[in-house]
Amino acid sequence: MPYYRSVGEIPRKRHTQFRKPDGSLYAEELMGVEGFSSDSALLYHRHLPTAIVDAVQVADERSTTPNLPLKPRHFKSQELKWDSPAEVDAVTGRRLLFGNADVKICFVAATQPSPLYRNAAGDELLYVQTGSAVIETIYGPLAVGDGDYVVIPTSCTYRVIPGDDLRLLVLEATGHIGPPKRYLSAKGQFLEHAPYCERDLRGPTEPMLADGTDVDVFVRHRAGVTKFTYANHPFDVVGWDGSLYPWVFNIRDFEPITGRVHQPPPVHQTFEGPNFVVCSFCPRKVDYHPLAVPVPYNHANVDSDELMFYVGGNYEARKGSGIGLGSLSLHPSGCTHGPQPGAVEASLGAEKFDETAVMVDTFRPLELGEGAEACEDPRYAWSWARRGPDWS
Repeated sequence: MPYYRSVGEIPRKRHTQFRKPDGSLYAEELMGVEGFSSDSALLYHRHLPTAIVDAVQVADERSTTPNLPLKPRHFKSQELKWDSPAEVDAVTGRRLLFGNADVKICFVAATQPSPLYRNAAGDELLYVQTGSAVIETIYGPLAVGDGDYVVIPTSCTYRVIPGDDLRLLVLEATGHIGPPKRYLSAKGQFLEHAPYCERDLRGPTEPMLADGTDVDVFVRHRAGVTKFTYANHPFDVVGWDGSLYPWVFNIRDFEPITGRVHQPPPVHQTFEGPNFVVCSFCPRKVDYHPLAVPVPYNHANVDSDELMFYVGGNYEARKGSGIGLGSLSLHPSGCTHGPQPGAVEASLGAEKFDETAVMVDTFRPLELGEGAEACEDPRYAWSWARRGPDWS
């Protein structure tokens, strides 16, 4: 989890009177996880954060279908289309690609500011494929750009103000997302063998103050989506402190772990969530044994589905398969997968790979959403044999 941070004005001692210039009290809010027995933050509001004046159910149809027949699949996010592309925002414009009981994986090409929103069912992880944005949060604003991972904790109210060409991969978890526990000390400090550390993280540095009355906030919860109307704008926090807040980590700050022979995927792990992990494949020097084979060996990850999102460079193991920037490949449990024909021989003697990809491994099968069905390349499953249905 993030290290302790203090932003804006707070009283010297917690849970004591903290008064505004006019003598009235600020409203203190404790936001904590795991029944207030783990990380938390104390926020100080100008108005009561509890003051709602309306609540309306919002339609939320997001169904998935099983990966049947079971096979490797390839999807081209760059070919997704929206009915009104000039009116797409990063919350309501999300297209569901994949999902299971632990995580929903969406994609959006946002052009307009989103409504105020929070996910009360779990943390969210946003990966900025291209473009830039300001993510305004109850803790303060975050400026983000291509290659940034953004971890947004459960029930953090936020909105996304896009810059040019903003394309986001979004993971909506049903629990919490953070660094792998094996990279952290008992007190939460990054250990020396971790591929990134506290200096690589960015958090809010100033309060996010806004005025307004009767302000709508869309809230995703376990039973669907509700639109709350608040008496006052929720961005009214004058200060906060703690270890629970949104934070940013750029994929370029991940320090690859390499060896004399090819290393397994856990060396690329960047985050863990409920029954899934997220890995970063970054430009790196490759295996240096004199007889090393730099590309991955054929492998059967028998306990998980493997989803790869290709975001930069040239992915050596997938040449000749139609994979390009913006592609997503899904290799499900039950299917052995590995380099495309000719990739092993072509990799021999390579000293470095120029590739960037985000991988999500889930420990329950991923089903397909409407977004995936709208951008699938049906030939991919047959690309190792170069023949089969739809192959020409």
